[in-house]
Amino acid sequence: MSDQILHECGIAMIRLRKPLSYYLEKYGPTYAMNKMYILMEKQHNRGQDGAGIANIKLDVESGHRYISRYRSIKQQPVADLFRKISKKFKKAQKQGKDRFRDEQWLKENVAFSGEIWLGHLRYGTHGVNNIENVHPFLRQNNWRSRNLVMAGNFNMTNVEELFDILVNLGQHPKEKVDTVTVMEKIGHFLDEEVQGIFEKYKDKFSNREVSEIIENEIDLQRVLKRACKDFDGGYTMAGMTGSGSAFVTRDPNGIRPAYFYADDEVVVVASEKPAIKAAFNVEYNQIEEVKPGHALIISKSGDFSQYQIIKAGEKKSCSFERIYFSRGNDPDIYKERKQLGRLLVPQVLRSINFDIRNTVFSYIPNTAETAFYGLMAGIEDYLINKQKDIIIDGKPSVDSLEDILSFRPRIEKLVLKDVKLRTFITDDEHRDEMVSHVYDTTYEVIRKGIDTLVVIDDSIVRGTTLEKSILKMLDRIGPKKIVVVSSAPQIRYPDCYGIDMSKMGEFVAFRAMIALLKDQGKDYLLGEVYEKATRARGHQSQINYVQHLYEQFTDDQISNKISEICRPADMKADLEVVFQTVENLHKAIPYHSGDWYFTGNYPTPGGMKVVNRSYVNYMDGKLVRAY
Repeated sequence: MSDQILHECGIAMIRLRKPLSYYLEKYGPTYAMNKMYILMEKQHNRGQDGAGIANIKLDVESGHRYISRYRSIKQQPVADLFRKISKKFKKAQKQGKDRFRDEQWLKENVAFSGEIWLGHLRYGTHGVNNIENVHPFLRQNNWRSRNLVMAGNFNMTNVEELFDILVNLGQHPKEKVDTVTVMEKIGHFLDEEVQGIFEKYKDKFSNREVSEIIENEIDLQRVLKRACKDFDGGYTMAGMTGSGSAFVTRDPNGIRPAYFYADDEVVVVASEKPAIKAAFNVEYNQIEEVKPGHALIISKSGDFSQYQIIKAGEKKSCSFERIYFSRGNDPDIYKERKQLGRLLVPQVLRSINFDIRNTVFSYIPNTAETAFYGLMAGIEDYLINKQKDIIIDGKPSVDSLEDILSFRPRIEKLVLKDVKLRTFITDDEHRDEMVSHVYDTTYEVIRKGIDTLVVIDDSIVRGTTLEKSILKMLDRIGPKKIVVVSSAPQIRYPDCYGIDMSKMGEFVAFRAMIALLKDQGKDYLLGEVYEKATRARGHQSQINYVQHLYEQFTDDQISNKISEICRPADMKADLEVVFQTVENLHKAIPYHSGDWYFTGNYPTPGGMKVVNRSYVNYMDGKLVRAY
């Protein structure tokens, strides 16, 4: 993606289902640590702002720590975490020698030697990137069963409402942010669950006996049902109690991803399938999806099952996961990205006037590469059919037949991601010059003034990198025309479920629509929609009023205006920007139909509230996030 956006966190969980001694004897003391490292490293694409990891030991005697946690915001946070953990194991190995494989000694003397692991990778969509914002979060208590460790991939659209609920429950939340409100709400009902069981047995057993009963009888399904009923947003949340229970719960529309694998040794959860595949070498068909509106709950004994927590809605899994966020070595994602490229062939052929001989095809690295393969496969299929028609109808000579059969589309690697330069220069003129050199190109492969250059990107969000870097660079190599192709549709609306796309005025499609309204004298509609959005701002409206503005224009009109906006003032080549259609998006990605950033069709009431608020912020000149 040429325009960087922050997005999507990642989670990883491992629950060892057998006694720790089993793994010590069969695999060695670092088995779970090594598996957790692979799970997190294979998802480092999901979070480079920070990483955290927590571990819980089962049935540790009083007086010994049973919860360990490290968090890091260093440049390579995953490596930093496991470097620290490894040091502890190496130190213990020197001290313990023969006892290093003794379960009781290990638990009493070595941190991160427990049966339950929870990891998190953070991409901060807002806020300062400091250590306090890195998951997992820890809610501590002297009762093991009341301890709660949580990490998640989520954004809530109704933080203010959740905050008020906590206040009305008698709490005093320290911040009005979704991480705090979510954890405290689940923690509150966990406390009530523990207290209820205590009241049930306190007159029949000693407090110590009741504490053990609580740990075995605690009903996380009930806790999560009560806690999650007011949540509005996209979320995958994972948690562990100090007593050894664990859970992963998913929003009712399945917006944020979660997958799991289980056998008689482990239960493992991750945000992406390839991470589980890499860590445990299992078949893809053995990896299951956590169902929307459900929680995968693992008891203290290691038994697990999925339970419905909230009534599932229409499944609207995030399509950006497939276009850009998730690793492309998932076989389904790889096929979908290729299909996104293939479906663009008719539009691309029209943009080059079907003149393949004088066209060079390329892509913007790195995530657009797979869509590029699909585009070229579609172009080659088109050529094969044309060649067949010419041969059958034209009866060419031997020389011309050889020329026809040997013709191939011209493919070149023209855009290269160079070392990212630090844009510390203060004046705007020279800063733009520095930004323009983030990318580099291959020279002397374009026939100047003759060739059309087609470059595919996986999406175009703001258009600033196109204007200030890529198009300036490509124009210098002298093509007659540049066609920029987006394998995703026009991004028109803010996301509020985990992607840093909340300021509507930054989207190049939105700016294009505003410009068209002014060009055609329809800018009075801006005020009309502002009034409606303002009235709807304070409650959960079911209407996205901004859609009315886009309805004034065709997709092609907006694309043409985007071409004008992104075109550098001194650019010599012709320019055309081509976008994927929403219809073809759903053909390529049929099982991940979340498309609100393209269509404005939000799956939750909170999404509608956010889009109207974002528009009001734009009109008021407020450069703040809308949720």
